[in-house]
Amino acid sequence: MEKISSETLLPEVALQGTSDDISFQVISLVWNAIKAPVVVPLLRVSVFICLTMSLMLLVERVYMGIVIGLVKLFRRKPEKRYKWEPMEDDIELGNSVYPMVLIQIPMYNEKEVYQLSIGAACDLSWPSDRIIIQVLDDSTDPVVKELVEMECQRWAMKGVNIKYEIRDNRNGYKAGALKEGLKRSYVKLCDYVVIFDADFQPEPDFLCRTVPFLIHNPKIALVQARWKFVNADECLMTRMQEMSLDYHFTVEQEVGSSTYAFFGFNGTAGVWRIAALNEAGGWKDRTTVEDMDLAVRASLKGWKFLYLGDIKVKNELPSTLKAFRYQQHRWSCGPANLFRKMVVEIITNNRVTAWKKVHVIYSFFFVRKVVAHINTFIFYCLVLPATVLVQEVEVPKWGYVYIPAIITLLNSVSTPRSFHLLVYWILFENVMAMHRTKGTIIGLLEASRVNEWIVTEKLGDASKAKPDVRTPTKPRLKIGERVLMWELGVAAYLFICGVYDIFFGKNQFFIFLFLQAITFCIVGFGYVGTYLPSS
Repeated sequence: MEKISSETLLPEVALQGTSDDISFQVISLVWNAIKAPVVVPLLRVSVFICLTMSLMLLVERVYMGIVIGLVKLFRRKPEKRYKWEPMEDDIELGNSVYPMVLIQIPMYNEKEVYQLSIGAACDLSWPSDRIIIQVLDDSTDPVVKELVEMECQRWAMKGVNIKYEIRDNRNGYKAGALKEGLKRSYVKLCDYVVIFDADFQPEPDFLCRTVPFLIHNPKIALVQARWKFVNADECLMTRMQEMSLDYHFTVEQEVGSSTYAFFGFNGTAGVWRIAALNEAGGWKDRTTVEDMDLAVRASLKGWKFLYLGDIKVKNELPSTLKAFRYQQHRWSCGPANLFRKMVVEIITNNRVTAWKKVHVIYSFFFVRKVVAHINTFIFYCLVLPATVLVQEVEVPKWGYVYIPAIITLLNSVSTPRSFHLLVYWILFENVMAMHRTKGTIIGLLEASRVNEWIVTEKLGDASKAKPDVRTPTKPRLKIGERVLMWELGVAAYLFICGVYDIFFGKNQFFIFLFLQAITFCIVGFGYVGTYLPSS
């Protein structure tokens, strides 16, 4: 066999000059040797895969847009699709016409907001003898625990049936607390359970507007309300979150409710039929999205879900970058891990239709929870910039202009007031897609941090009576504390590609590349969100 020498791989050339020149010549020779046989084919395959995923996302967005348009056109309101009658007092039966309702408020060191949720729950318009408010306090700070307990005692003295429950561990985190709370003997008297996170503040008529759907429609297991963000204007980062979440509630939840009577439970601001919850197997802590886990299992049992977009519950968005990053890791890692654990169970289930299985597996999980995150970062922040360096690979204009433009416009419809922020929203979403991609991969592979649970920090200030007392502090850079190296690394890569495109490119990608690099730098140096010294 003919012996392969280095001359076969590298052409015989004379390397001259200084050591730096020689190093550059060697790198150039190696690059030219592997570019055509290795890099170009791999990049072409990557472009093809990314374009395929982009088409999947486009079809999904267009489909949901059509459904929402038909819902609005034919005015398919929940009251027309399901029976609903207002709660009325009965002189003979008295308060017994009202079902027993359990309100669960899980919390963990919620010093800034505990009074908000407890106060709002205690002010709900419902007969006092037909409601039980259960505060599930997992706080590790003794001062906070004492404050929460005193708040519960204060409302109890006013005649509110409120229970302060603690446990000696945090096993299962939120799912564990909710599960433990349902074991109390008095819960057996209740027909429905409502969950409110510590920063959620329902309006007094919340139960009167939601519970009748469950009373008159025995196949409905869950009624989910919409979130209303009290601090959306606190900083630019909260405005970006509002745009993303408004689309989720306005479109994704509404489409799921209107077509397959299925969507992901948002973990709060929802009313569950306790019988359905128990039939589905109760709360499980096998992933960090216990709410989605329960929803999928209940749906596989044949239960229906109803989303009520007209009912809005006030809550707070994370306004610090640290809190937002942790939240996004949990929201991307958890669904991917749940998909891994449940895909076989969904396929083999015989209680739901094949179309619903396709919807849950393909649309709900694969496209929205996996493809959306991975394609956003890999395509726009890695593959597309790489085609600037490897000009033998071309991306069709419809792939990098038309498809993202259509998807972005469809996403923006839900928050018209922020339309002028659309460009920055795109750039910011691309940055956060890096964390979501990492979380998705961790979830799919069940790697380290797969079950990491860090409670989203709430500041509460935006909900107080005098919001102008506190002015968000501008971030101040502290090297080693605030610098995020992954973001800065991607920024450097994009900047290099942009410079190369100016001198040698032909598609003028450098405009996008420089803007995206700047955004990565802004996030990488911590100049986004409000700044707290401890964050």
